[in-house]
Amino acid sequence: MKTRRRLLQAGGALMTLLVTPVGLAQTAAKIIAVRVWPARDYTRITLEGAETLKFSHQIVKNPERLVVDLEGIEFNSVLQSLPEKISEADPYIKLIRAGRNRPGVVRLVVELKSEIAPQIFTLPPVGTYGHRLVLDLYPTEPFDPLLALIEKKAPEDTTPPTTTFPADSGPVVSSGPGSDTPSLPKGDGGRTADPKSAGARDNANRTARSKPDISRLITIAIDPGHGGEDPGAVGRGGAYEKNVTLAIGKLLKERINAEPNMRAMLTRDADFFVPLGQRVEKARRVQADLFVSIHADAFIRPDARGSSVFILSDRGASSTAARWLANKENASDLIGGVNLGVKDSHLAKTLLDLSQTATLNDSLKVAKAVLGELGTINTLHKNEVEQAGFAVLKAPDIPSMLVETAFISNPEEEKRLTNSAYQEKMAEAMLRGIKRYFAKNPPLAKTNKLALLD
Repeated sequence: MKTRRRLLQAGGALMTLLVTPVGLAQTAAKIIAVRVWPARDYTRITLEGAETLKFSHQIVKNPERLVVDLEGIEFNSVLQSLPEKISEADPYIKLIRAGRNRPGVVRLVVELKSEIAPQIFTLPPVGTYGHRLVLDLYPTEPFDPLLALIEKKAPEDTTPPTTTFPADSGPVVSSGPGSDTPSLPKGDGGRTADPKSAGARDNANRTARSKPDISRLITIAIDPGHGGEDPGAVGRGGAYEKNVTLAIGKLLKERINAEPNMRAMLTRDADFFVPLGQRVEKARRVQADLFVSIHADAFIRPDARGSSVFILSDRGASSTAARWLANKENASDLIGGVNLGVKDSHLAKTLLDLSQTATLNDSLKVAKAVLGELGTINTLHKNEVEQAGFAVLKAPDIPSMLVETAFISNPEEEKRLTNSAYQEKMAEAMLRGIKRYFAKNPPLAKTNKLALLD
């Protein structure tokens, strides 16, 4: 009887050893990928799992650390590899430690180089991605895109812009001696000056505001499409659109900065994700005279080929293909991963302002000039500028265009897009078109556009 009891006890212990670990492994979620995207603007850490990731986090001071507890997670080789993905050049992260904290909980400790303002959020599955937990580590003082223009400094860069009013606002009435804030125009009953002299001054002011200023620097915002978590289109040979657009964007910036009356800034200068709205906002912060978004897209047919130039449409797309492409590009925020908990009221005002007739006319002019130059180095997909509702082109005060350099889904064009000599030809063609446009359409005198729209 005792022998039988011992056998049963031994058998039960063996069953416990065999069953318990398997059961725990089945209930614990797995991290299937970890990625780190360091950049001057911010550093992103992405943890990807097959199921929704549960977490809690806290900031610990002296020294600065971000502590993240992952609940119901198995500590596996993927998480174990996370510390190796941190480079010494990362602007914000010193190192990461990962390990089991207690049963069912894995702890990440991010040791920081300075104080940060983190944004931590989850994303549902989209595209090829599963459930993602995103840790965006922003500096407490956001990077100012104006600093990107220091490389090409000019006297007017240090002069504060003068506040002006739109041409249809009527004469400006002073708020009083010593006031820095002009008041809104008064009605007829509030005017005390001679109407004729007031009208003459108003006409003179309007003429001065609309006079081209060929002496000042022309500022161009270059937007390399996609980046970071958002690879864009992928060619059959393995080329990523985000790498092609960044390479061409950097070459275009170099050539623009070599011009005596031009300067350029990049919405991203490395492999990191920038939401569509922030791309527009960066261009507006530097009061850009032109916004150029660079892409190298794919189509459902591998034989699609040629270059295209698009501008914004407020009346619907100019073709079915243009609508398809705009919808695909506008989905970048879903792929790249945007924190929907952060509301951008400034962008909301921008998108609501569709009094863009003049801006759209200028966009069409510069797009035609660039399309003509692209036709000298590549086949054109269409011989005319197309229009669609691209979110990245919705700055109401900046002429904007989206250049599809070629189709990365076409094996022949993919090879050319990854060739440095061809990338240089593409940048030079875009610059020629831009210069042709500004030669016929000199920029207006600088105004404080942000003050007008805020």
